[in-house]
Amino acid sequence: MNILKNWRIHVIALIMVAVCEWIGAKKVPLGPGILFFLPMLYAMVIGGIISLPRLRVLKDKDMDIASSVLSITTLMLVTKLGTVIGPQIIKILQSGLALSFQELGHFLGTVVLGLPIAIALGLGRESIGATFSIDREPNIAIISEKYGLTSPEGRGVMSIYICGTLFGAVWLGLLAGYLGALHILHPYALAMGAGVGSGSMMAAASGAIKAVFPDQGNEILMFAGAANLLTTVVGIYFSLFISLPLTEKLYGILKPILGPKEAKKEA
Repeated sequence: MNILKNWRIHVIALIMVAVCEWIGAKKVPLGPGILFFLPMLYAMVIGGIISLPRLRVLKDKDMDIASSVLSITTLMLVTKLGTVIGPQIIKILQSGLALSFQELGHFLGTVVLGLPIAIALGLGRESIGATFSIDREPNIAIISEKYGLTSPEGRGVMSIYICGTLFGAVWLGLLAGYLGALHILHPYALAMGAGVGSGSMMAAASGAIKAVFPDQGNEILMFAGAANLLTTVVGIYFSLFISLPLTEKLYGILKPILGPKEAKKEA
């Protein structure tokens, strides 16, 4: 009931939606591709600006209520995806092997690419929590249970979670739109890659891909939603038993090689 009574949140959201829809989708040529700026990206930027404490537009209580509303709207998004996936279940089953293999990239990709960079930048065991996955809610639970959130690994996982919340949807939306505009990857492959286990990131990325390939909009949403669901369900066990142990092993190997001189001496 408190959510419904706080009319300021609803009015601000309505104004933001009206402004963002009025601006509309914009295409910016960049090299051989195109950057797609969608209304959702404007809304996230505007929301971040008006949330600054010094502006005093929103209070902490207002933002807590807005987070509750976000949970409800995420359920609506998942429900919509379910209605898209259901009629297309045969296509999902036919692409089962491809859909399964792309999951390796969602987890091992962060380890192979992110861990060496994190170590080279001087991070200690924070790099383990930061790079063993994309660090959404289930991954935080894994690190919290094994190391505790006050540990270096806990600080790493929480820092990436915050960065993903603030910038993840914007970054993935721009990246997906640009890659789609290059026409070097199949739209279904891009859609699968959009399902990283985060509803907001998946929505931003799949929306940008759909803008590039409007004739295949339903199929793009279907594959993105299926990949997102698979990442969420299977990802917990994959992170716990494969990517986290692998990250710890690689950390012990790479730290003496890529770490700062002090760390090399200690090793």
